[in-house]
Amino acid sequence: MDAEQSAAAGGTGAFRRGRFAQWHVEPAEDTEGESWLLVYLDVMTLLLVMFVVMLAFTEDHAGVPEQEPGLFAGQAGVPSVLEGEFGPLYALPESPAPVADPATEEDPVDQAMADELDALGDDIDVLVEAGSISFRISDEILFPSGEAELTDQGLQVLGQLIPVLEVSDHRITVEGHTDNVPIATERFPSNWELSTGRATRVLRFLEAEGIASTRLQATGLADTRPIAGNATAEGRAQNRRVELVLQTPAE
Repeated sequence: MDAEQSAAAGGTGAFRRGRFAQWHVEPAEDTEGESWLLVYLDVMTLLLVMFVVMLAFTEDHAGVPEQEPGLFAGQAGVPSVLEGEFGPLYALPESPAPVADPATEEDPVDQAMADELDALGDDIDVLVEAGSISFRISDEILFPSGEAELTDQGLQVLGQLIPVLEVSDHRITVEGHTDNVPIATERFPSNWELSTGRATRVLRFLEAEGIASTRLQATGLADTRPIAGNATAEGRAQNRRVELVLQTPAE
């Protein structure tokens, strides 16, 4: 009985081994020992190719003089195109010509006025301020003492201003100024009338010389805008003046 069971069990085991033998996979051989060698040979081959190309490139450019280092083509010492066996390596487009900044371009009107200002004599003081240019003339040049009629010298000095004022079409304010010494005549009861009369007389001269009346205005300020102290004769002489204020547009 035991012998029969053993034979049956042995037959069953043989049957099972034969049934599943087709799915049995033999363990793969260990190839790790050879894989690193293949990778090493690939790397060495690439390095060799790179060295050969670099050597060929160096020999082709042996006759080219050494250039100063630069970042881009077109810089000082760097050719715009590097020629080689395989054609241009790179070429950057030329930079466009710099465009002039409109803010830095000189205004022809300003230049013309500057030329005219240079031609003015010492009898006219020029004060350039934000938004205006003032032409200051002493009353001793323009008028007799206590009068509002222009002298010959005053006419000549004012005539020098005409080319300057004709350059632009900006407004012109003629200001009359006096010292603090009172005046009381039939024509000029106070310094208000005297300063206004003198400013108006200068305005009439400018108008007669071709300056548009729409650009002109006159004002008398008496002794309210002194530029020096009235305690001395020199200070009072500086305060007696006529100023032509040319308005200029804000930048």
